[in-house]
Amino acid sequence: MTPDQTLQFAIVTTLVVGAAIVLGTITVAIMEGRAVVKAFDNMARQPSVADRIRGLLFVVLALLESTAIYVLLICLILLFANPFRGIFGF
Repeated sequence: MTPDQTLQFAIVTTLVVGAAIVLGTITVAIMEGRAVVKAFDNMARQPSVADRIRGLLFVVLALLESTAIYVLLICLILLFANPFRGIFGF
């Protein structure tokens, strides 16, 4: 492959990874915010179950944050160990 094609492949990969990390983390951040707002709303309405809601909230936030970490992992794989390089002959 020519250096121009290699450069194009690197540019496209970088743009795709940038878009993926932005979309992947924005959706997770929005969902985390919505979960916290709903949890605080429920805690304000029923203070007697605030401890159970808080525990459940931590579990939900951990699951959501793990989704963002998986997005980061996939993006790092695409940047540094791109499995599509072999297909395109790089």
